[in-house]
Amino acid sequence: MAQEFVETKLRVDKVVMFMKPTCSYCVMAKDVLSKYKFKPGHYECIDISGRVDAGHMQDYFMEITGARTVPRVFIGEECIGGGSDVAELDDSGKLQGMLQSIGALQ
Repeated sequence: MAQEFVETKLRVDKVVMFMKPTCSYCVMAKDVLSKYKFKPGHYECIDISGRVDAGHMQDYFMEITGARTVPRVFIGEECIGGGSDVAELDDSGKLQGMLQSIGALQ
């Protein structure tokens, strides 16, 4: 169920962040991504904190990304990591290129 939910959210032209609102790294990643103008439907921020299957979801993140922590940020079907990773990609200018390459930006 958790795996199916995650897989249905990941698409090649979309940015998806799985997060918990009380996590400072999640807030960091959300702040970075909020600077970009996404096309409607191309960015989704999913709060997993209230979900009964959150633990299973995080186990699945471990399986597919090598880490079970949140945030898990996906550009297309590729996980680019967590809060620090997103901030570093943004600082280096690489994040914008990655977002443009999947056609997610306006």
